Amino acid sequence: MPGRILQADVDEVKARTNIADIIGERVALKSAGVGALKGLCPFHDERSPSFNVRPQAGFYHCFGCGESGDVYSFLRNLDHLSFTEAVERLAARIGVTLHYEDGGAGPETSGRARLYAANAAAAEFFRSRLASPDADIARRFLGERGFDAGAAAHFGVGYAPKGWSGMLDALSAQGFSTDELTSSGLVSQGQRGVYDRFRGRVVWPIRDVTGQVLGFGARRLFDDDNGPKYLNTPETTIYKKAQVLYGLDLAKRDVARSHRVVVVEGYTDVMACHLAGVTTAIATCGTAFGSDHITVLRRVMGDDSTAGEVVFTFDPDAAGQKAALRAFADAKRFNAQTYVAVGPDGLDPCDLRLARGDGAVRALMDDKAPMVEFVLDQRIQGFDLATVEGRIGALRASAPVVAELRDPLLQPEYVRVLARRLGMDTEDVRREVERAARGEKAPDRGVDQARASETDAEPAVRVTLASLPRTADIALERDALMGLLQFGHRIDPDLRARALSLPFVHPGLDAVRAGVAPVTDFDRIGWAADAVGSVREPFRSLAAELLTSDFPAQTDEVAVASASAMCRRLIVRALDREKSEMLGAIQRVPVDSEDGRSIRLRLRELDLQRRLVEDG
Repeated sequence: MPGRILQADVDEVKARTNIADIIGERVALKSAGVGALKGLCPFHDERSPSFNVRPQAGFYHCFGCGESGDVYSFLRNLDHLSFTEAVERLAARIGVTLHYEDGGAGPETSGRARLYAANAAAAEFFRSRLASPDADIARRFLGERGFDAGAAAHFGVGYAPKGWSGMLDALSAQGFSTDELTSSGLVSQGQRGVYDRFRGRVVWPIRDVTGQVLGFGARRLFDDDNGPKYLNTPETTIYKKAQVLYGLDLAKRDVARSHRVVVVEGYTDVMACHLAGVTTAIATCGTAFGSDHITVLRRVMGDDSTAGEVVFTFDPDAAGQKAALRAFADAKRFNAQTYVAVGPDGLDPCDLRLARGDGAVRALMDDKAPMVEFVLDQRIQGFDLATVEGRIGALRASAPVVAELRDPLLQPEYVRVLARRLGMDTEDVRREVERAARGEKAPDRGVDQARASETDAEPAVRVTLASLPRTADIALERDALMGLLQFGHRIDPDLRARALSLPFVHPGLDAVRAGVAPVTDFDRIGWAADAVGSVREPFRSLAAELLTSDFPAQTDEVAVASASAMCRRLIVRALDREKSEMLGAIQRVPVDSEDGRSIRLRLRELDLQRRLVEDG
């Protein structure tokens, strides 16, 4: 095993990596002022973006949960990597050869890195076997569904040969151990040893949002295969099916740009949608669409407004209806509007494309209906609306759906929609909806109260910008520190050093100042992030907020000028305070005394210094 990575290599990788590129693969980032970006925090669930990234400083901070750090800490916290793994991943990305303390270049031997490497190697093995003679059945399967060789290559589709150890032998020859292949879910353990998990199947690589292969989904091809129709990679250290969405790596750019996503039910449906021009289509991987999937999607969508759209496609059968009801239960966690699209004659996107062409798939998304209407229809279905009892039963079954709507403008409209559906008086429907709302809100209040009690029990030790007193002195210190942290490398060195040498009124802001004051290498990339890391607790989070907050300026030049002006104001403030002390002191000594003459001399020096500072 290699030793520690040389610090020079660690610094080089960090300096050559744009933190916005790394975070932007997971989070939709938007401009948030000069040199700042903002998005939904990947470390906690939030409805409005409070996660700020400052690429120039190589630093991020969430004003909601307090998480902050550099590009290494981002990967470590989000992907649960070790420090070495984070450096190795970024080094491989930008083509930097790492050197270790034992003097050599070290291979990637860390556990998670080897799982990623094994899956990547397996994906290439499966892809290459799709062109082999024994893969004719897989090529026919794809061709019958409208997918040619170009489509298969675009999605990385491959073929797992029918034998017991084809992939095992190939990857073992590349240096992967049996333990690594087992941990990655590529092989299974039997009484006679290990064997390929995927055999005689067409295989789709399942990638994370950055494009790294995490696992596979495989479809049965042979009649003598007694396994399930679809077989996925089991849960591993890197593959968590409840958090993975097939096709998101290909769809993420258009999802982030359009704030629209289409959720389909299978791998071939994703392929059909993308080839038909619906490039925001994704699918779950062998599990129901759930809250973790919503969290992943919301980060990519950046749906901090109600302008976004989430379109679900469901089969019209009982299983599809159940899936729709499950999705509706979670849909309120989206800020975006949710819709349902059901294909004509019950055709899914893949079959619809085969039968009626690409235009029909695009039209399917245009013919979507609001999810609440779809769910109302499902709730009403089965009741005999020709009878009083049937209408009342349908009302009681569907009123909670309307009661759950968060938008105060939508609810009265759907009261009228439901009344028309049932043929009942609007006021009767409204009263039942209100009754359902009262019945459902009681437990929610209990949960909220319990959470409030838990919050109250926690000591409020975290100092934030919002908790600072609203005085002119503290506003000056806050804004000056914000400018120094964000643009300190462009401020005159003498002015900067003089401002940072002055004590601040607020203890938290003074602690941040004390963390920045010793910095000497302001030209080094990452100096500000390191300065934040040196601030003593409990004020480090405050320093992170100052580094990542929106600085009130339209351009870099204006920001530097403003920050410099605030440094001068800090110095003038200190000079004025000393002058006030001198004026008080001169009243207490004889005018012609030595002390009196010294004080008058100092007063003249203070006035001169003040003019020089103000003149810049």
